[in-house]
Amino acid sequence: MDRNEQDEPYVHKIFIGKVKQLGDANADQVMDKPWETGIFKQEHSGKIWLSKTGFTGDEVADKKNHGGPEKAVFSYPIKHYTYWKEELELETIDMGAMGENFAVLEMDEFTVCIGDTFKMGDAIIQVSQPRQPCWKPARRFGILDFALQIQKTGFTGWYFRVLQEGEVEPGTDLELIDRPYPQWSIAACNEVMHVYKEDLRMADDLASCTLLADSWKKRLNKRLYGRESGIEKRVFGPNK
Repeated sequence: MDRNEQDEPYVHKIFIGKVKQLGDANADQVMDKPWETGIFKQEHSGKIWLSKTGFTGDEVADKKNHGGPEKAVFSYPIKHYTYWKEELELETIDMGAMGENFAVLEMDEFTVCIGDTFKMGDAIIQVSQPRQPCWKPARRFGILDFALQIQKTGFTGWYFRVLQEGEVEPGTDLELIDRPYPQWSIAACNEVMHVYKEDLRMADDLASCTLLADSWKKRLNKRLYGRESGIEKRVFGPNK
């Protein structure tokens, strides 16, 4: 079927990768210093096993902030790369560059909601949270404020948890089988977290969303009690 003739959510490509050690201990520039990351992923063709914690052969470096059941699969809309190529004047940024596992078509932060449940091949996956961009894409492309740019545009992508393990493959439609929280699109969640920070009612409403990942609930509840920490460590890390 011609993809232009229908609008079903669609996984165009799958990416997986091992953790890499990069940088030079003797480098003068901070951005050239040693770092460890799983952001460099390679396209995978054919069927692959998707478990509760992610794909066979896929790795994350920072297990405290990445990976695990609530971040089993990172998904990113292909169309955002058109914007980044132009905005950053960077032709090398393309599918897989954000470290995503799924490069998707016909879905974005406005059309995907927390709790959306999809059948893909033998697996069943469910949207758990937006991605909060960290300092590693910035280090990869040498753009200090890249995480902030991703956050401000709302072009964050999102994570899936895996409800049913199974084999999946690229070039596959995602069949929506449940949408319990249509009011909580990824875009709406991003606005609560990053734009309307003073609106505690909205924070409380989002924190009450049963299928939102626990890490997001905890941060929102810290906000409600006036104990929310800053974002500098996440967005700049050792780059600054």
